[in-house]
Amino acid sequence: AALPGPAPKDWVQAPLDPAVRAVLVGFDEHFSYAKLCQALRYLLRGGPDCLLVGTNRDHRLPLEGGAGIPGTGCLVKAVETAAQREAFIVGKPNRFMFDCVAGEFQVDPARTIMVGDRLDTDILMGNDCGLTTLLTLTGVTALDEVRSHQDSGCPARHSLVPDFYVDSIADLLPALGE
Repeated sequence: AALPGPAPKDWVQAPLDPAVRAVLVGFDEHFSYAKLCQALRYLLRGGPDCLLVGTNRDHRLPLEGGAGIPGTGCLVKAVETAAQREAFIVGKPNRFMFDCVAGEFQVDPARTIMVGDRLDTDILMGNDCGLTTLLTLTGVTALDEVRSHQDSGCPARHSLVPDFYVDSIADLLPALGE
């Protein structure tokens, strides 16, 4: 969406869809100031009755060779800052997603493993949901970070410690063949 005119007074006068009752912030490679303005306008118009929902708070998405790009958490934070309110996060580490899946498919947490490459999303959600957790060291997390959390006396940091780790998801292939 483009800004409707050259000045802020034009931006706040553009028509809003009266049916909109929620703003959802997810990954968007075309995120713009215009979209941020529109999100804020919907949230201000609807007040607390207009939901602010975010998909996740990942700050950075890792790429090969150690590179990275900003994650969805950056976009969520921009809308939260403008709206001066916190989004309800439906993705990891919030257990909302797990509870929906577990309720629909009768998932037994004692027989379920959460595999992921991030401590602050994947492993935290798995631990909070009572799952066995397996960290793959192919993402943003290094083993030194795990050891630091494990050696701390802080219960919140302990919730970031996985039960197991592997260097790569490929390390699981022999076990899956059995």
